[in-house]
Amino acid sequence: MQRPSRSPGTAITPSRSAAAGILGDVRAGHMLDQSFERRTPTLDARDRRWVQELVWGVLRHRERLDAILATRIRGGLSVLDDGVLDILRLGTYQLLSMDSVPPYAAIGQSVEAVKRKHGIGAGKLVNAVLRRIDRERATIEPALPADPVDALALQHSHPSWVVGRWVSQFGIAETAQLLALNNTPAPVVVRPHGVQADALAESLTQSDVSTRRVPLVPESLEITGPVALTEVDAFRRGQFYVQDPAATLVAQYAHVPEGSVVADLCAAPGSKALEMARRARLVIAADRSESRVDRMRSGFDRLGIDTTSSNRAMVTLVADATQPSIDPVDAVLVDVPCTGTGTFRRHPDARWRLQASDFAVLGALQRQILTAAAAVVRPNGLLIYSTCSLEAEENDEVVDAFLASHPDFVVEPPPAGVVSDAVIDRGRLRVLPQQHGFDGAFAVRMRRTSGSA
Repeated sequence: MQRPSRSPGTAITPSRSAAAGILGDVRAGHMLDQSFERRTPTLDARDRRWVQELVWGVLRHRERLDAILATRIRGGLSVLDDGVLDILRLGTYQLLSMDSVPPYAAIGQSVEAVKRKHGIGAGKLVNAVLRRIDRERATIEPALPADPVDALALQHSHPSWVVGRWVSQFGIAETAQLLALNNTPAPVVVRPHGVQADALAESLTQSDVSTRRVPLVPESLEITGPVALTEVDAFRRGQFYVQDPAATLVAQYAHVPEGSVVADLCAAPGSKALEMARRARLVIAADRSESRVDRMRSGFDRLGIDTTSSNRAMVTLVADATQPSIDPVDAVLVDVPCTGTGTFRRHPDARWRLQASDFAVLGALQRQILTAAAAVVRPNGLLIYSTCSLEAEENDEVVDAFLASHPDFVVEPPPAGVVSDAVIDRGRLRVLPQQHGFDGAFAVRMRRTSGSA
């Protein structure tokens, strides 16, 4: 391919440079959220929201965008450099889905970005393809395959093999609802800390932040408009933390005893530990990653939670959940590493990173963590297993195998009314995005009936 042009050309906006960089990071295996934070710190709040809308939109609709592009590039997408394809996806999404972006800007900026890194020839290709897409936008949608699973996969931009699994589990209609929901922006939901929900809502209103109560978790508040939360007075005063309702339901379902000592062995970012601290005397919030523990500790500090004094109610700890080095406690939560298929709405990059082999690899780790956690539950104590997965291999199958080999543990759901019956299935917590509107979550509360820890 021709060497990049050295002419100054049109200035590329920092927002578009950041967007292209983030897509490159995701291709290289980096996590989307971390890349976004690393590449946008100098942008103002408005530009950060614009970059998020663009990048998350491209990842949510990647399959559709690729189908549109493939028929307009001689030789198909395989002839393109990955960086050129990223720019084409970004430009196409701006043309078709971002009305605030003038076509000349979407096209001109894309062409200039490609010319600088991949040469004049690549710039001419991008210019021709995007101008054609702009002309043909009225008839742009690709034809759907005859197979219903493949049609859903293309229409909603999910891997076909994942869609096939969900169709087998939920049926066509419910899977279509799940896929459509995954392609909508996830709401920002906050939990009050040190104040009542009504007082927090009033404080946010005074900062021109609109909220509404959330079904099934009425003390939570959904932010209903664009806002930079870190610039809000209530945030600086430590009056709330961000937590999806599914995570809140897991912690409420755990229903740890009042005044108990609890260990959260996979705690980062820490919101479930915070929720359990509403009832517990002491929560040990542990994670194997030192950097994640540091971020969790910083979050606790913002909320005014002392993790260092002798009167502390929260302790942070760098520890491996497969080898927990703590004495037996009243309750243990293991929110184990998983495929995260219940959070594809929030993490659209995860759908493209997922591989079928992940279920076996993660399943082995999940069973190892659950068995290790059981060893530090005191007699008559509680063990709570949870995931943000929708998959049986990571949920029921892991728990059923554990119960079969540990007869001293029995499923014991929380008392009636602790959480809504709408999310209880045979005593187990099951939150489904397409049914409840939140992230997906699964949890099982188990009582240790005998034995010595």
